[in-house]
Amino acid sequence: MRLATLRAKHAALAPVFTERSRRLWAATEARALGHGGIGLVERATGISRATIQRGVREIDGETALPPGRSRRPGGGRKSAAVLDATLLRDLDALVEPTAPGDPDSPLRWSCKSTRTLAVALQALGHSVSHTVVADLLHQLGYSLQGNVKTREGRQHPDRDAQFRYIAQAVTRTQRRC
Repeated sequence: MRLATLRAKHAALAPVFTERSRRLWAATEARALGHGGIGLVERATGISRATIQRGVREIDGETALPPGRSRRPGGGRKSAAVLDATLLRDLDALVEPTAPGDPDSPLRWSCKSTRTLAVALQALGHSVSHTVVADLLHQLGYSLQGNVKTREGRQHPDRDAQFRYIAQAVTRTQRRC
């Protein structure tokens, strides 16, 4: 009965849990159950024993986190660029030759899709998804621009000139400020 009750509680609260509140809730439930509580909460919720034990230590005040934080500073998954030193360089090498406009311009864009770039990076031995590629392009200062209008009329004959004009207007405005 206790297992079913724990599962029901966890299912009801799961949508509103943060990483920290989930850990603290599991630790509180385990403590309330007494001996064997951590194992029971682990079986009922799938939350790892180490996470529940971390929550117990947090409740006991052994490891205090600043208010509003779910992890210690520096905790969590490292970015793909940190884990793979050549990833940014390889991505920039794939995009730069096809990036229209002035490379020194404050506006840089790519007409290649993030999925196409992800496949090319995977062929080079990098483990990335299209969402990681999109984040990295933004980090490199690129804007993603489609090269064809799909809904409205024909494509402008000189779309690249339009973006060059916008980049020049931005540069002029930045010089005035």
